[in-house]
Amino acid sequence: MAEARTEPSSARAARLRHGAETAAGGLPDLLVAAQRLAATVILGAHGRRRPGLGETFWQYRRATPGDPLPSVDWRRSARSDALFVRETEWEAAQTVWLWADASASMRYRSNEELPTKGERAALLTAAMAVLLNGGGERIAALRTDAARPSTGEIHLERVVMGFAQGLDAQNPAEDFAAPPHFDAVRGGGAAVFISDFFAPEESILKAMRAAAAQGVTGAVLQVVDPAEEAFPFDGRVRFESMGRSVNYETDRAGALRSDYQAVLAARRDRMRETARRSGWRFSVHRTNDSATPALLWLAQSLAQDFGA
Repeated sequence: MAEARTEPSSARAARLRHGAETAAGGLPDLLVAAQRLAATVILGAHGRRRPGLGETFWQYRRATPGDPLPSVDWRRSARSDALFVRETEWEAAQTVWLWADASASMRYRSNEELPTKGERAALLTAAMAVLLNGGGERIAALRTDAARPSTGEIHLERVVMGFAQGLDAQNPAEDFAAPPHFDAVRGGGAAVFISDFFAPEESILKAMRAAAAQGVTGAVLQVVDPAEEAFPFDGRVRFESMGRSVNYETDRAGALRSDYQAVLAARRDRMRETARRSGWRFSVHRTNDSATPALLWLAQSLAQDFGA
């Protein structure tokens, strides 16, 4: 039997470091950017508008037989002939499911000075993860290795890693993607779906309705490049999807503008109506705009769902 050769410690350390750096990919830059963006919005603990475990004062009520003696507020009781109990508002962690579209379509940008739709979607979902984790919520990044809800800094890094890996994937499996169907743990919670939502419309609406059927509420944010709204094309143009599964050529691109914009507007109206009926919220974000208002809208949408 040949003698086993021991790898030198220096070589093993170098290999380990290289593997770690490769695995980390775009994590540091994305995490730092997400933390900076999240710093513009504060999402604190949210009350449930009923008495329970928490630190925020809710109300005084008259003591009843069975109330433990330490729960009596003696200062308040001293102002009356009755004993009063001080109640706090119930605060508890929620589960939030995050999805950032990483399909080929999200790689589009009309100008090199703009971020791609995928970069903006990853930044916003990562920033939401930072905010939610800081508020003690349980987060999950759907279609990544961090799809199981959890909390804490280690899990946050796994979530952001999942978004970074989606950006770094060399050959996305899909040209367009719809939100994933998922099984909410014991029902309830909230979700954030960020995409251009150019996948077949029924697959998008079906995913929203399926989540709502499990008691999941949330926010749907459509991220688009400004050219996808303005349609600034004219003359002879060949249109081709990023994954090359769709292509169309015309000699009169400018003549298509009004019809294209009407179709886009009608599609958004149907998504907005489906979201409304499902207890969700829908908005549009353009990559040439600041990411801060979009993040604020997402945070406020979830705050309303949580009753904060």
